[in-house]
Amino acid sequence: MLLNAFPQGLDAHDPDHFRELRVVYEEWADNQGGLQPELAIHRAWIRYVLNNTLELPDEVLAEGQAVPESIKATLPEYGEVLRPSIIVKDLNNKPHLLIQVVPANQDLEKTIPKLPWKASPATRMMTLLHATEIRLGLVTNGEQWMLVDAPRGETAAFISWYASLWLEERRTLRAFRSLLGADRFFNVPDEQTLVALLTDSAKDQHEVTDQLGYQVRQAVEILIQAIDKADQDRGRALVADMQPDRLYEAALTVMMRLVFLLTAEERELLLLGDPVYDQFYAISTLRAQLREMADRQGEEVLERRYDAWSRLLATFRAVYGGIEHENLKLPAYGGSLFDPDRFPFLEGRPATTTWPTTTWLTSQAQPLPINNRTVLHLLEALQVLRVNIPGGGGEARRLSFRALDIEQIGHVYEGLLDHEAVRATAPVVGLQGTKKQEPEIALSELETEQVKGQAALVNYLRDQTGRSPGALKNGLAAEIDVVQAGRLRRACGNSDALYQRVLPFAGLIRDDDYGVPVVITAGSIYVTDGPTRRATGTHYTPRSLTEPIVQHTLEPLVYIGPAEGKPREEWQLRSPAQLLDLNVCDMAMGSGAFLVQACRYLWSTNSAVARSRPKKRGASASLK
Repeated sequence: MLLNAFPQGLDAHDPDHFRELRVVYEEWADNQGGLQPELAIHRAWIRYVLNNTLELPDEVLAEGQAVPESIKATLPEYGEVLRPSIIVKDLNNKPHLLIQVVPANQDLEKTIPKLPWKASPATRMMTLLHATEIRLGLVTNGEQWMLVDAPRGETAAFISWYASLWLEERRTLRAFRSLLGADRFFNVPDEQTLVALLTDSAKDQHEVTDQLGYQVRQAVEILIQAIDKADQDRGRALVADMQPDRLYEAALTVMMRLVFLLTAEERELLLLGDPVYDQFYAISTLRAQLREMADRQGEEVLERRYDAWSRLLATFRAVYGGIEHENLKLPAYGGSLFDPDRFPFLEGRPATTTWPTTTWLTSQAQPLPINNRTVLHLLEALQVLRVNIPGGGGEARRLSFRALDIEQIGHVYEGLLDHEAVRATAPVVGLQGTKKQEPEIALSELETEQVKGQAALVNYLRDQTGRSPGALKNGLAAEIDVVQAGRLRRACGNSDALYQRVLPFAGLIRDDDYGVPVVITAGSIYVTDGPTRRATGTHYTPRSLTEPIVQHTLEPLVYIGPAEGKPREEWQLRSPAQLLDLNVCDMAMGSGAFLVQACRYLWSTNSAVARSRPKKRGASASLK
C-alpha cells in the first residue's frame, strides 16, 4: 500500500526543520528528565511537533474546552469519562484525529496510577475511538507517538514513532510526517487519505492471511512428503500401520504447534531472549540459524543433518512438561496440542509407550528422520511471506507473529481443513494451476482424456486447473531438456515405464518446494483437496460478526440497565459474585471465535471486578 501511495518515496526531508527539531527536542528532554519537569515546556513541545513537524495549523486544532462535549466515552462502571486532549478537525468541525497527551514519564502501554480504570493510555484511546466512532487516535508522552487505528468491529492496530529515533534514523521522521502531516488529512484525494490507506491495507491483509494459509498448507505437504520418503526408504515399514488421515492430523498439529510457539515467543510469553533458550529451544531463532548454514554451504548439506527436528521435539516437550534447571526454568503448560503421547510416532516411539514413564525411559526412541532442509522449509513457510508488489513480481518479507490476530490464525487453520492425506493406489501427478486450484490427478485419468483428443483434454484440464486453454496447449507442446528429464525420471522412482507414461504431460506438472516434479507413485501418501471442512460445517467466524453478538448477549448479564432500557450512563456493573458465576457456552465451538470474543469482552470488566472482589480463596471465573 505504501508503494502505491508513495511511488516516488516518502515526502522530502527538510534539513532546516530537522536542525530546529533537534534543538527543541533536546531542550524538552533535558527539562523532563530533570528534577522539576515543567508542564508548560511539555505542552510546548507537543504543540511544536503538531504545528511545525506535522504542519497542522491552529485552525484545525481544538484543545481543552474547545473540544466538543459529544466527543467522549462514559464508563459508569469506573466512574470515568474519557476525553481527548486535542482534536484535529476540518473547517466544517468534523473530527479526523483524536490526540491524548500524557506526562513524559507515563508509559503508553502501562496502566495510569491512581485512576479507577486500570488501563493503559493506548487502551483508553482505543475505547474512546470506539465510543465516538472516530477511527484514528494519537497518544503521546512526548517521546513515544503512538497512532491507534480502531475501526469498529475489527482488530485495532498500533504503530509507534520515537522522537529520539527521529534524530538518528531520519526516515522514521519522514514517515511520521508523510502519514500524519496536514496534507495527508486535507490536501490529498479521498482515496489517498490515511483512513483510506488503512482501509485498503486491511483489505490487502486478507490477501496476506490467504498467502500464509497457502504457505502453511504447502508446509504440511512438505512434512508429509518427507515422512513418506523416509517410509519409502525403509521399505514402507516406518508408518506402515498409519492411516493417512492420522498422519495428516499429526502434520497439521506440528504446524499449529509452530504457529503457537512463534506467536508466544514474539509476544514475550516464553523465554525468547534467554541465551540458553535462544540457542537450544527457540523456534524464532532456528530458521535464521539454518538459513545461515544453507547460504554458506548450500541447502543440500542440510539434507544430511537431522538435529533440527529433534530440537523441535524438545521444545514441544518443554512447553508441555516444563523445565526445571538452574540455568533454565519454564513452567509446564500442558494442553492437548503439545501432548507428546498424542502422536508418539513423531518421536519414534511405539503407540504403547507414554511420556515420561519407566516404560518410555527403557525403550529405544528413534525420532522420524526429518532432515534439516525440511525443517528450514517448514519454518520459512511460516516466517517468510511471499507477497506480490505493484508493477508485477513479488518479494519475500518476514512475517511478524506478534501482530497476527487470533482470527487470522483461525482462518489459516480452517484452510487446512479443506485438505486431507490419501494413499495413492496408482500413479498420480500434481498439475500447475492457480493458487487455489492445484489438483492432483490420477495418471490413468489424464490418459483417458488424452485418448479423446487434444480439445477434450484441454477442456478437462481447464476445469481442473483454472488455467487458460492457450497456456495448457503450450504446456502440452513443451519439450523438456536433459536436466528436467533427469529430475522427472527420479521423481518416477527411476521407473522407465512410468517415466514414458508421464512424459507427454511433463510441461503441465508442477514442481514441489525442492524443484522436483510432483509425481506420486503407488503406495505413497500425498495431500489433496478433501471434504472435511464441508462435511463438518467448520467455518471460522470473523470478528465483525462475533463482536456485536457477544456484546449484545453479555451486556444484560454483566450490567444492570440494558435489559431495563436505561441509558448507558445509568448502567451498573453487577456484583463480583454474579460475574464470577457466569458460564459461557458455545455448543458449536470450532476454533473458538465466539469464546475468544467473550474473553475479550469480559476482560474489559476485569479491573472493576478485581477492585470489588471479595477476599475469598477459591473464587474464580468459569468459561466452559
